[in-house]
Amino acid sequence: MIRAHAQAQPERRALLEEHDGVTQTLSYGELDRLMDQVAVALQRDGVQPGQAIAVCASSSIPYAVVFLGALRAGVVVAPLAPGSTPQALARMLDDAGARLLFTDAGAAATVADAGVGRVPRIALDGSAVGSSLAGWLAGAGAQPTRVEIEPAWPFNIIYSSGTTGTPKGIVQSHGMRSAHVNRGAVYGYGPESLTLLSTPLYSNTTLVVFFPTLAFGGSVFLMPKFDAAAYLRLAQQHRMSHTMLVPVQYQRLMARPDFDAHDLGATHMKFCTSAPFHAELKADVLARWPGGLVEFYGMTEGGGTCILNAHLHPDKLHTVGQPAEGHDIRLIDEAGQEVPPGEAGEVVGHSAGMMTGYHG
Repeated sequence: MIRAHAQAQPERRALLEEHDGVTQTLSYGELDRLMDQVAVALQRDGVQPGQAIAVCASSSIPYAVVFLGALRAGVVVAPLAPGSTPQALARMLDDAGARLLFTDAGAAATVADAGVGRVPRIALDGSAVGSSLAGWLAGAGAQPTRVEIEPAWPFNIIYSSGTTGTPKGIVQSHGMRSAHVNRGAVYGYGPESLTLLSTPLYSNTTLVVFFPTLAFGGSVFLMPKFDAAAYLRLAQQHRMSHTMLVPVQYQRLMARPDFDAHDLGATHMKFCTSAPFHAELKADVLARWPGGLVEFYGMTEGGGTCILNAHLHPDKLHTVGQPAEGHDIRLIDEAGQEVPPGEAGEVVGHSAGMMTGYHG
């Protein structure tokens, strides 16, 4: 889809970020060419389709370029949290079998302490943490060997938070990501869309809106970290149409004394997931922030997802909505039997959004 957008309107903005108050942009034409250069470099280095690379860095345009270019080569991407402990990072790299590690200065200490010298490192930001990205990329105009990607092939490996033990690698397929993109058709993404993302690219929360935005020809503005004041400034300045935030971010934004002074009238759709989203906060967002509000309830592992279109059902804010189309969700008891309506039970589900399985 990136190539189709690049051919149709090569000058359209695909990716944006800000450095020292100056907005940097990458057009669809530039993105398409850089994706080819990444894919060729991976093929040159012997990374085969189905093998993995890892990225441990803050969100940035180079991060997104590497992620997308790897997918073009059929290579699996394992995005890792820079805030991981060195021990956890080493385990995740081993589990993924990462052939290369793309990182930046912000993750330098963790990467160094993880003792991962055996994995070649490429610096996304020109820092001394690895070989330069510019030097690693294949030359301009390079064309990768075409890879016919199958829906069942692994797309990415998302690592769980590890709150109950060692982080687990959740393998998601190209088919599963395609289902997410197709679901995005109802949310108004298009060439005029601008999605502002302050959640990290290693999180499935972010990817749920990152890929649909680009698939429908929109623009993605990447923030390296969340800052409420900067978020509101950027949302107003760039006429943000879509965004994904977790509940604590909504809470911090709505609590700012200057929130109502910002013009957020271009907002078409806001999304939320990852943690309990209290009814009172939903109501506040609906009352003071234009556009729709959609809550997703589910797991990175997939199975079943519930969706609450809060702007359409303001009397249901205490719920997580209804099962998404094609998602079979049930409540069962300890014997595995479905419980009657109104009874408590364990949530189980199945859908096209199911993970392939745990890696390793």
